[in-house]
Amino acid sequence: MEWFKGIFSGSSAAESVFALSLVIAVGIALGKIKIKGVSIGSTWILFMGIFLSHIGLSADSNTLHFAREIGLIFFVYSIGLQVGPGFFSSFKEGGIKLNALAVFMIILGVSLAVGLYFATPLGMPTIVGILSGAVTNTPGLGAAQQTYADMKGQGADVISLGYAVAYPLGVLGAIASMMILRKVFRINLDSERVSAGSKNGDKSCAKRITFKVENPSLFGMEASKISGLSKRHFVISRILHQDSSVEIPSPASTLKEGDSVLVVLEAKDEAFVGAFIGRPVEMEWRNFDSKLVSRRILITRPNLNGKTLGKLGLFGGGAYNITRLNRAGIDLVAHSDLKLQVGDAVTVVGTADAVEGVEKLLGNSMKRLREPNLIPIFLGIFLGVLLGSVPFAFPGIPQPVKLGLAGGPLVVAILIGRFGYKFNMVTYTTLSANLMLREIGISLFLAAVGLGAGERFFSTLVGGGYVWIAYGALITMLPMLITGAIARGVFKLNYFSICGMLSGASTNPPALAYSNAIASNDSPAVSYATVYPLSMFLRVLTAQMLILFFCS
Repeated sequence: MEWFKGIFSGSSAAESVFALSLVIAVGIALGKIKIKGVSIGSTWILFMGIFLSHIGLSADSNTLHFAREIGLIFFVYSIGLQVGPGFFSSFKEGGIKLNALAVFMIILGVSLAVGLYFATPLGMPTIVGILSGAVTNTPGLGAAQQTYADMKGQGADVISLGYAVAYPLGVLGAIASMMILRKVFRINLDSERVSAGSKNGDKSCAKRITFKVENPSLFGMEASKISGLSKRHFVISRILHQDSSVEIPSPASTLKEGDSVLVVLEAKDEAFVGAFIGRPVEMEWRNFDSKLVSRRILITRPNLNGKTLGKLGLFGGGAYNITRLNRAGIDLVAHSDLKLQVGDAVTVVGTADAVEGVEKLLGNSMKRLREPNLIPIFLGIFLGVLLGSVPFAFPGIPQPVKLGLAGGPLVVAILIGRFGYKFNMVTYTTLSANLMLREIGISLFLAAVGLGAGERFFSTLVGGGYVWIAYGALITMLPMLITGAIARGVFKLNYFSICGMLSGASTNPPALAYSNAIASNDSPAVSYATVYPLSMFLRVLTAQMLILFFCS
């Protein structure tokens, strides 16, 4: 039986993997249990790691360190790839407001930490550890430890102990704050999902509207030139002539008085196009275009990545028409300069033979999309770690600041997800593959943190550390509740966007996992990624500044 007892010692890589796997499996199983319809999900992995570590399960410290860091990298990188295509547009629409709220929340938390320093006998190293644990910010913890060691020539265990004690309620407090906000503002999750969907629909800008041709200046004009005259992006998908014949617009197609045209346009251009062409009319096109087919075709050929519809000769054809393109859930109006990415889906209208020809050209092979594209993932992680290691110097601060192993990969993933196609990089991953990478990442991270903190966790509590839990809960919840109340009460933001913003401002992956679970949409992830880079930078910066200013 000695071999069986040995696997609990964690002295080898195999025994460490055993410990991590056991913690993750049991934690995920417990996470499926709901109390009054609510579950904290994968956060159970953290608590299970603490408990099993306390009763004797151990793992090699180097293995735990690697599992924690690579898990965090996988988690944030998968989020960045998912939200990258829509990140910059979301930032333009609401990012300034979200980031302002996140900065306000960070200032509140740091102010509370400074207040506790003056109001309690605790030293600033302990306070910074509690602050980092309360906002689940491992890079801030590492930065504070490194800064202290550089100043004093030795480390301070109280920083990591404060982090370990405050971390569990940092997770639970964040989730509890979201639940309190939901109760206080009487938020109905179904209504919020509809609201989030309608807002995504506003971003999903392609609409189909039928107009009657009534502008005399358009009579006899080629249909292909009309969009260019208006300097707006819209597509005339079909023309219904007065003799009931339906035509797919070609370079030779002309408009006549009384024709009806089906137009695909951006929502913001609806009024303009109506004034330009004629009044909108209701029409059931299926009654007239029975010889035409409409099909959504996936782009799966890598050689098409980054090519425009115009250069490929796919825009303005005669037997078919590409009217819109769906990318990451967002519908875009087709135009000749629109660049394609592998994984996009285009809507093609035309004769059956013509649509079949377009399908052969674009690929439409789901099997090919299921093949993993690992080069962008690991190349992106390499570049992200490189970026996270770059020191940024600020006047008056003796130690440089870094984005770390979370901020760097997230920033790079967002950039690759948005601009990778310009370098002929195929960045598409299926939703299931993205979720798998994300869940493996957060599970490894939480298991490693729990196993690392469990041995000292209860002894610290018994020795007076239970007061630290209260301090950590205060730093966690009060800024979140105040900021969330302002976001909802003053700015009327969607509840799921608020949850994502609060999770990102506290750099709290478990809180984001909870938000994603209750939302069943991408709103929390988009808000999280919008505020996370700036929040991570400020969390790391403030942790170092507190050590520098109060421990020198």
